[in-house]
Amino acid sequence: MKQINPTVADLDQYDEIIDVRSPAEFAEDHIPGAINCPVLDNEQRIVVGTMYKQVSAFEAKKIGAAMVAENIGRHLRANFLDRPKHWKPLIYCWRGGNRSGSMATVFRAIGWQAGQLQGGYKAYRSHVVSTLETLPQNYRFNVICGATGSAKTRILQAIGDLGEQVLDLETLASHKGSVLGIMPGQPQPSQKSFETWLLKTLSSLDPGRPVYVEAESRKIGNLHVPEALIGQIRSGECLGVEASIAARVSFLLKDYEYFLAEPSLFLSRIDALQGLQSRETLDSWRSLAETGGWPQLVQALLEMHYDPLYQRSQNRNYAGYRPLENFMTDDLSPLGIKAMAEQLLQARRAQIA
Repeated sequence: MKQINPTVADLDQYDEIIDVRSPAEFAEDHIPGAINCPVLDNEQRIVVGTMYKQVSAFEAKKIGAAMVAENIGRHLRANFLDRPKHWKPLIYCWRGGNRSGSMATVFRAIGWQAGQLQGGYKAYRSHVVSTLETLPQNYRFNVICGATGSAKTRILQAIGDLGEQVLDLETLASHKGSVLGIMPGQPQPSQKSFETWLLKTLSSLDPGRPVYVEAESRKIGNLHVPEALIGQIRSGECLGVEASIAARVSFLLKDYEYFLAEPSLFLSRIDALQGLQSRETLDSWRSLAETGGWPQLVQALLEMHYDPLYQRSQNRNYAGYRPLENFMTDDLSPLGIKAMAEQLLQARRAQIA
């Protein structure tokens, strides 16, 4: 018999995890793998909460109980009638209170061994935060460094394809890391969700093997990389990628082709550089975007903004530190990126041997 009040440590002992919070709460963050079966939807939660404050707890509980009962019945019919007698679901809400307790009570009455997570999502969130303060120190990071446009993320992914462990922070963050790094149609996750999936990814890695990661700042778009992780990454061993300006421009024109297809998207982001570049410079860049002068624009952005920014960042974050080796390339095509990944791994393995 499973515990009826399990803790976060018991998550893997259950067949299915059910989040009974509202869809809005679930969308902000949830335990990985959980399904959302809200006992109160977004609007109902507001109605009950308002009644609790403005009328009385008793009246709020009455209307809330009616809504919860209806919703549990609907979820039961739609999602769970095919579950066998030995099915063991884990149910949670915000704090492990009435919402999860209501569904757990019904499920136990049916005969299922339903667990109600102690402390609910709040306990899980506390677990994520505390674990991310200590877990990163268990890993050895090989850090891929290089100026903007050096295809670091693509090289990292190619290293993963070759069987090495990688931590792809930009994919987790749905952002390319720079002020122009938005990914159209891919909004960034919440900070809580980012940290949840970061913990899940880190936990899947073997501390006994090196982890390859791209050099990042503390912020990726609107998201903050946990301090313990960024500190451990910056204590890792750097592998420098140096690509020619022509190769970088060519790569960026392909990697940011959505700007070329929709110049207004670029123009909406360029204002973020106000205060970092003169008005005249920004006006000239806007003109190049409007007239299709993308190669000149990209080269100017690299030489006048990104390269000086990168150098300052390296001097600040890796002061007195030099890459183990620099890897030069003029080819950032898919084949060139794969070749660079292979060269980098071969050199790193030779250093270890």
